[in-house]
Amino acid sequence: MDYVSALLPPVVMAVLFISVIRVIVKTQGGTNKAKEDAAVDAALKRTEAAREG
Repeated sequence: MDYVSALLPPVVMAVLFISVIRVIVKTQGGTNKAKEDAAVDAALKRTEAAREG
């Protein structure tokens, strides 16, 4: 049973890592991309306006 306790943490970490990557890939593009781009553009405009003002 030592092999189970030795292999369990890496397997769990691999599953979590793969699921995080899948979420990141799925949330790229589509309707979210336009909202995220607009939010970034608005933040950049606020930053530039604060520097100028």
